Amino acid sequence: MSTERTEHGLRDAYTHGHHASVLRTHSWRTVENSASYLVPYLHEGARILDVGSGPGTITIDLARRVRPGTVLGIDASADVVAAATGLAESEGVANVEFAVGDAYALDFDDDTFDVVHAHQVLQHLARPVDALRELRRVTKPGGVVAARDVDYGGVIWNPASPGLARWLELYRAVHEWNGGEPDAGRHLKSWAREAGFADIAATGAVWVFSTALEREWWGGAWAERATESQFAAHAIESGHADVDELRGIADAWRAWAADDDGWLLMPHGEIIARV
Repeated sequence: MSTERTEHGLRDAYTHGHHASVLRTHSWRTVENSASYLVPYLHEGARILDVGSGPGTITIDLARRVRPGTVLGIDASADVVAAATGLAESEGVANVEFAVGDAYALDFDDDTFDVVHAHQVLQHLARPVDALRELRRVTKPGGVVAARDVDYGGVIWNPASPGLARWLELYRAVHEWNGGEPDAGRHLKSWAREAGFADIAATGAVWVFSTALEREWWGGAWAERATESQFAAHAIESGHADVDELRGIADAWRAWAADDDGWLLMPHGEIIARV
């Protein structure tokens, strides 16, 4: 993704970055917990492109489900691609590959893939409609483009926490400063229509974190992100927060994680767009 600066800040900059706390949560993702809406469209022998594949856990899961079909995961980060390649090798999944790629300019011929999948990608792009047009271009007639993105406008939690309220306000500001759309989930259907799709199935799903282990994992990861990840660097660079405030947000995440009443829901929009 480009990091060209405009009057509005960085365009297409990845808000989360690739800090260990980010990759740890991304590595939790599987088809079951992050792409179950896509399962009916997976079949043996399918050829799949996974755009923004990150650490590769969803990509590898897809590959297991479509054997002897093949899956290619692309990501903008060469380091992340290398790590995902190593993970696939260590798990013995041979029908998956990873490469560096650009969602706006895919290095493939028209009508190449049966399924093109993008999980939590479009929210970070300044031109999501252009990206969807490109995903459509490389999808075979009769194939599908599948996308899923969170909608931060619908995130809710308990107990009430001024620190988490400030985290959400700050996250949205930084995400927008980076050129993205933090409420992408609600826009997926309209973006797909603008990109030229006519047959679109739009659904939704949620992640819920409630148990002690879930709270420790999710809250602990965000406590780290608040002070150590690229999100923290962007918050300071953009002038939206300082170090002391970020430390306070990290403390709020730890307090939420330690509270037996702790509960948090993150909603996602999903689309299956037929070509």
